Amino acid sequence: MQKKNKKRWHRFSTVQILALGFLSLILVGSILLTFPFASADGTWTPYIDAVFTATSAVCVTGLTTVNTLAHWSTAGHVVIMVLIESGGLGFMAFPVLVYFVLGKKIQFSTRMLLKDALNLDDVSGAVGLMKYILRLAVIIQGVGAVLLSFQFIPDFGWGKGIFYSIFHSISAFCNAGFDLLGESLVPYQTKPYIMYILSFLIIAGGFGFIVWRDVLNYHQTKKLSIHTKLALSVTGILLVGGFLLFFFTGAASKLAPNLSFWDNVANTWFTTVTPRTAGFYSVNYGDMNHAGIILTIVLMFIGGTSGSTAGGLKTTTIGVLFIQIKSLFSGRTNAEFQGRTIKSSVVFRAFLFFFLSLTLVIVATTILTITETIPNGFGIEYIAFEVVSAFATVGLTMGITPELTIGGKILIMLLMYLGRVGIFTVGFSIMKKAQAQEAHYKFPEESVLIG
Repeated sequence: MQKKNKKRWHRFSTVQILALGFLSLILVGSILLTFPFASADGTWTPYIDAVFTATSAVCVTGLTTVNTLAHWSTAGHVVIMVLIESGGLGFMAFPVLVYFVLGKKIQFSTRMLLKDALNLDDVSGAVGLMKYILRLAVIIQGVGAVLLSFQFIPDFGWGKGIFYSIFHSISAFCNAGFDLLGESLVPYQTKPYIMYILSFLIIAGGFGFIVWRDVLNYHQTKKLSIHTKLALSVTGILLVGGFLLFFFTGAASKLAPNLSFWDNVANTWFTTVTPRTAGFYSVNYGDMNHAGIILTIVLMFIGGTSGSTAGGLKTTTIGVLFIQIKSLFSGRTNAEFQGRTIKSSVVFRAFLFFFLSLTLVIVATTILTITETIPNGFGIEYIAFEVVSAFATVGLTMGITPELTIGGKILIMLLMYLGRVGIFTVGFSIMKKAQAQEAHYKFPEESVLIG
């Protein structure tokens, strides 16, 4: 029987196993959330809402059709928290943890899965990186929970305060955006301490574990990889540039005019950080001006760094695109950065991901404009905001999520799943097949007029 099962699994590629693994997590989570013990009032939850919540948690998005605080019981909150951790670190983290605790040797097939799950070029070092990820995640989330407890324990008491600290630390680090505060960070608009701690956790999770390893080992190696340099550069530009644009357009501060200057600074900073696929909010995006909405959509679409808990197009992808464009305008065909030439296959993948992502967003937005009703006073940005938020696994909304039709909920779930799994893994499998075919033959070249 074991041999037959192994043969069945060998029929699937590593990419397919990863996709099925996330689907399995969603299925198990949705079933658990349907049961009465998971709801606050002890009744059965409609399956569409349970599966939507499970998908949002596993895909670390944060969009919800029901209020997380009011609808779910403590047991439901625990299920959601486990799903967030599983989805954020990747479902392959737990088998490695079991192997690590039991002291058993990890099989080659598992190493191959880890390679694809972590988006590595080869299998060597995959297990070591996953162990590093687990240790780093525990440390950062633990520190975050302790720091949050200084505010949450006085506010909610010891039991609830500790649980809230752990839940929000995990949710922020995994860039999930689920909260147990009812209105996300709106009740804490005048508590910069909480916003800065959550911002640190969001950025830490969105950096990517390879970046963290490079930075923390810099004192020994005295060098950083091109990936890390590019990730840090683009992240810095987005955070500083985003903050200045939000601040001077008043996109955040005008929504809370009664706050002090430093509270406004904190809220503006938080509004800059959270579109990096985190999903927490301290202001109402339904009332934000158009400049703020456009900027938020752009930040959401870019997202975090490859190999992190964040979603989106990724900072390194957009960085490679701009480097290639800059090189072309400089009369050079190669993408050059920090004295290195980025592989042409990487540049091609970046353009492919950008094209596929943009196409998916446009198609999904078009479909939702047909299936959903746009309230008076809003335009197509009401739909586009939700689509980008779902695909980039952000979790911010202008208020449409609870009002989605069945068809709309299914499409948003598909976008969340593709944003977390599909484009990220299937895209690379397509590239590998294309490279294998290209190695066998090449057609004659011919020019095409452009522009």
